[in-house]
Amino acid sequence: MREKRLRLVVAFPNTTSAMAMEKHCRISGVEGRLIAVPPVITAGCGMAWCAELKEETAIKEILKREGIETEGIYQILL
Repeated sequence: MREKRLRLVVAFPNTTSAMAMEKHCRISGVEGRLIAVPPVITAGCGMAWCAELKEETAIKEILKREGIETEGIYQILL
């Protein structure tokens, strides 16, 4: 079993927002991946973006610049 680490998790209200996040992070070189929403939070579409905490500023800039809707940004042990 791998060790859990604190990660940044961005939850989305719909799949379109989740896919837009994936696209714009790839274009911007921001590391992360789409995951199923962890059971400790809820989101409308069931998808979330997971990344290292060091990517938080870059992720927030992408969300703002691209107008991507979120249901919350969390720091969770995963």
